[in-house]
Amino acid sequence: MTTTVVSTTITVELPAAFDQRWNRLSGITVDGKRITIDPETYFFRFENSSWRIIDWKTVKSNLLPAEETEVSAVEQIALDFIKAHGRSTNDAGEVLAIAYQVYSYLFRDEHLATLGLPNVTADHLRMLREAATFMALNKVELDGLISNVGPCWFFPSATGVVFDLSEEDGQMLDEVYHGGWFNEHRRIEGIKAHTALGGRLVHGCQSAPDQSGGVVAAYGTSMANFATELARMKAEWIRRVESHRVTTA
Repeated sequence: MTTTVVSTTITVELPAAFDQRWNRLSGITVDGKRITIDPETYFFRFENSSWRIIDWKTVKSNLLPAEETEVSAVEQIALDFIKAHGRSTNDAGEVLAIAYQVYSYLFRDEHLATLGLPNVTADHLRMLREAATFMALNKVELDGLISNVGPCWFFPSATGVVFDLSEEDGQMLDEVYHGGWFNEHRRIEGIKAHTALGGRLVHGCQSAPDQSGGVVAAYGTSMANFATELARMKAEWIRRVESHRVTTA
């Protein structure tokens, strides 16, 4: 693990209880609605304890109803909104709280009826909400260098360990997170909602799930350097996540 910032315990109480099996991963303690993270043991790399956020209430009230026009694309509207309302925080618990609101909105049960993915259930959406909340602590800098990496970066492995998913089910869940969930309407929802976390959701996987994860990156982040970073960082950390998998005889 690489740690170059002073680490303090992260605590947050969320509106809903998380699955107790998150306790299988190093550094996470889940006690009902209360989550505690020890950065020293949770992160594989932790170099920046500052995140850019917008209060979810502000996004919900002022941005979600906004519509793009022929002269103003939704991405530009989102960028302008971040410039106007974004702020920095060193409170990782606040980041987690906002992230849970973001993903409770994006992965809500009402979409199931029209999703067109019959194998995806309400329980899968709960898994997505929980895992994506932890992923909000991952971070990439404007120059494309990855500064914060937690176990949920490796989405199929982490969700497989926590939720006892097979490799096939873990990849299916990652595929939904990776993009199978989004038609154009939901893609636009995602662009707007992720402003609360200071940017846009960028997937490391470019065509199919391959454990390259995803991160909310600021607009203007170097994607070329980001891709180079991804290519050289995965194998050992995936092995460490997989070491927590519970096997049955």
